Amino acid sequence: MSFSVQLGLLFAVATALTSIIGFLYKHRGSVNAPAVEFSRPISSSIALFSSPWYVLGIVVAMCSWGFHVAALALAPISLVQSTIAGGLVLLTVIADRLFGQNVTRREWIGVALTAIGLAFLAATLSGTGDKAHSDYDAATLAVYAGLALGVGLALVPLSRSAGHRAAPYLAASAGLIWGASDVSIKALSGSLDERGAGVLLHPLALVILILSLLGLLVSARSLQIGGAVAVIAVTSAAANVITIAAGPIVFQEPLPEDPLGLAVRLLAFVLVITAAALTPPPEPRPPAPEPAPAS
Repeated sequence: MSFSVQLGLLFAVATALTSIIGFLYKHRGSVNAPAVEFSRPISSSIALFSSPWYVLGIVVAMCSWGFHVAALALAPISLVQSTIAGGLVLLTVIADRLFGQNVTRREWIGVALTAIGLAFLAATLSGTGDKAHSDYDAATLAVYAGLALGVGLALVPLSRSAGHRAAPYLAASAGLIWGASDVSIKALSGSLDERGAGVLLHPLALVILILSLLGLLVSARSLQIGGAVAVIAVTSAAANVITIAAGPIVFQEPLPEDPLGLAVRLLAFVLVITAAALTPPPEPRPPAPEPAPAS
């Protein structure tokens, strides 16, 4: 494994840790903000930023995003996302010990299975650690990211009739939207050496910005109506599955040649899906009490 890939994986570890902390701060801030209205995205965003905890979460998340961009520029997307996914096991520990979240046994199991399933993929990624694997076909990228975005957007109206499962629907939606953004970041990272700061003028840069902001709004609503651990686990699982699968599909990363390696990789995806199914839907939050009438 080259030094640049190893450095990229160190950035991936930093991404995993800061992403979880940022998520938990955003959860703390979003639950005290007015309900997000998708028909009023600008005013809803302004209302969210009125919470100091949410702003702190965004600052930490921006650091995480920077680490993630560096990781994707230096290492194959499958290795980066597998490392980040393995770090998901820290979610329950940090939420329980540092943020005082009430983590149920089922959530501990669900998050652990998600992390193990996605980390297992690293065992089948031999041959991908020699370079960054940033080459892609534009049409394949457009179709792949477009499908992820389309499914993510379709989950938003479906969440309205999902009852107590609305939060997981929105969490999965945010994960798919951010997954499309991450795949676009990986594609754009291949132009860094040639374009330098000029990548900011590339059409993909605008796509990444729009997807990131859209995912942020959907994620905020999922955090408002759902428990932190369940929502973050579903969001992370959706984003990681999309980005890991993009390795061989979009960026021509080699698949395992032996049947055992391929079977282990497929088993890892089954574990992730099973873990997502085990993750309990968050209980809906009770409505805020109405103010007492003035005497």
